[in-house]
Amino acid sequence: MKRDGHIHTPFCPHGTKDKLNAYIEKAIESGFGDISFTEHAPLPSSFMDPTPEKDSGMTLENMLPYLDAIRQAKDAYKQDILIRVGLEVDYIIGHESETRSFLEEYGSSLDDSILSVHFLRVNDEYLCMDYSSEVFMQLAQKAGSVQNVYDLYYDTVEASIAANLGQFKPKRIGHPTLVHKFQLAHGEKIDDSRRIHGVLEKIAKAGYEMDLNGAGYSKPDCLESYPPANFIPVAESLRIPLVFGSDAHSVNGLHKHYDKLYN
Repeated sequence: MKRDGHIHTPFCPHGTKDKLNAYIEKAIESGFGDISFTEHAPLPSSFMDPTPEKDSGMTLENMLPYLDAIRQAKDAYKQDILIRVGLEVDYIIGHESETRSFLEEYGSSLDDSILSVHFLRVNDEYLCMDYSSEVFMQLAQKAGSVQNVYDLYYDTVEASIAANLGQFKPKRIGHPTLVHKFQLAHGEKIDDSRRIHGVLEKIAKAGYEMDLNGAGYSKPDCLESYPPANFIPVAESLRIPLVFGSDAHSVNGLHKHYDKLYN
């Protein structure tokens, strides 16, 4: 059965206002039998979103309306498709206890969830690593080099795998090579294959799933999946369950590049 396990919604403050039913009907038309809506969870209240629009996650006030909207959609389309209600939860160094408390409150309402790293901490300052190539290069300047950003990213992903976030901790690691998003913009050849292998081994040891994320193919400074396709056999050899994610923030982006990864 075709599955897309990473889909955003009109509740995403930096996405589109495309209707939920439009996503669902396109999924059905495209032959998908299983989809997960994984909206960006609200960020910890003690964390200051470093993006200009402060729009990286849902507001806490939208959590219950979001859950209700997906539940209604699940019921309305239950004869046609399996719909899972989920979240994409940010792992933020130093904010684990608040994240754990949030998951304890809402985790029992979820069918699915993803744990992702978008924010990196350098000298007690947080930057959104994937916001833009300009922010990425600011991060490299603060960290000392592009190589240091790569290492900091993989260190943070590994910390997310090891973190104690309670019984409702997401069991799927999101876009595990997101640091590649601007690899064609910064112009440096970084060999991070050892670090990727290390992350995959830790995912396998923890018994977690991995987001096989096609969105990087659409990013002009990336042009590959997260992780790159040549690491799929490595993940399979480690028996990591791979869940395709289009990471769609619009109906147009739904299921994009599925055929590149499953041909």
